[in-house]
Amino acid sequence: MNALETVERLKQRFPNEPEYIQAVSQVLGTIEEEYNRHPEFDRANLIERLCIPDRIISFRVTWVDDKGNVQTNMGYRVQHNNAIGPYKGGIRFHASVNPSILKFLAFEQTFKNSLTTLPMGGAKGGSDFSPRGKSNAEVMRFCQAFMNELFRHIGPDEDVPAGDIGVGGREVGYMFGQYKKLTHTFVGVLTGKGQEFGGSLIRPEATGYGNVYFLENMLKTRSIDLKGKRVLVSGSGNVAQYTVEKLILLGAVPVTLSDSDGYIYDPDGIDAEKLAYVKELKNVERGRIREYAEEYGVKYVAGARPWGEKADIALPSATQNEIDGDDARTLVANGVFAVSEGANMPSTPEAIKVFQEAGLLYAPGKAANAGGVAVSGLEMSQNSERLRWSSEEVDAKLHSIMNEIHADCVKYGTQTDGYVNYVRGANVAGFLKVAKAMMAQGIV
Repeated sequence: MNALETVERLKQRFPNEPEYIQAVSQVLGTIEEEYNRHPEFDRANLIERLCIPDRIISFRVTWVDDKGNVQTNMGYRVQHNNAIGPYKGGIRFHASVNPSILKFLAFEQTFKNSLTTLPMGGAKGGSDFSPRGKSNAEVMRFCQAFMNELFRHIGPDEDVPAGDIGVGGREVGYMFGQYKKLTHTFVGVLTGKGQEFGGSLIRPEATGYGNVYFLENMLKTRSIDLKGKRVLVSGSGNVAQYTVEKLILLGAVPVTLSDSDGYIYDPDGIDAEKLAYVKELKNVERGRIREYAEEYGVKYVAGARPWGEKADIALPSATQNEIDGDDARTLVANGVFAVSEGANMPSTPEAIKVFQEAGLLYAPGKAANAGGVAVSGLEMSQNSERLRWSSEEVDAKLHSIMNEIHADCVKYGTQTDGYVNYVRGANVAGFLKVAKAMMAQGIV
């Protein structure tokens, strides 16, 4: 397999899907050497079968807004690969959603789920509907209309969606209720559910907590203590909130948060009281992060991201491609020595190259943010057993999974000079498990 040639063929077949091509390019470039150690993979054309999704489902979603106007959106589900378990991956409601973004996310999800050691395949779905500015009633009607089609393609042993950008507990609840009504069943078909109807403790915290656990593992390889370190965090949703929460608990000093309008910089650090304000602002009032600056009298920069501020560590937790090459060079110049991704593919290829050439500790999202889907997998286990585990039990399992992922990254990513290339380590570890399962199951 020649990675460049394979990517070029995919570009010709899918010319209008830049995010998908970017994700495939990043993975193939790092697994090429390992892939070519297994000639049986090439004889089975494994790489093409692994890059192209099993199926892409698209459908119209028609709903009625509060003014009685009929609205139409597109809905999608990309079921990428189920070699090691049922399809598993989030649903995203955002105006930017399109097949290219969902294909990239589903492709990445396949390897991320493999890294967790749990039996889950890869998928992703969503709609170009945005909950922002919509009433609860409008969000409910949209979620019900979305599920009216999606329910045909999912199930506890077939495909188990979860939340993502724009899809939190509210949206998952509405979708679960409609699935239950349509199928006359009460099964663990969605994860991220409420505690009252099958949700797992620690699931809301899992992605953020898991990223910080992974960061701790990285820092230990250089005998660095997280306590007292100043940390740039982007985003202000679920992932960012619980990233900040765990940082505070471990004695670090988170100094930024952001949303699509801009970012805040709090030189004194975001403490537990300020974080409680952010949770109320974002989760209940659905407000904007600039209101934090107004409340606490700190710096707010409109239309920008926080990567120009000085700190020790950066944890991008918002969305894809939020750190470009210039941002990366600024981070390095300002003394940042570790970057761990809470979002999916938030760093561009140029940014990753800058980080690695500078010798930074850099963890890609498929490894660092795998805690969210890991606890989703644990939620599936609890639903199957009709049991509910304690917070301590779930958190201990999450911590153990993140430690295992880090160990696999070190195993496959350590270079001859001792530098750990976490991108290569994560990609090779995730790839090998899926590839071996596909080979064992034949050409299907």
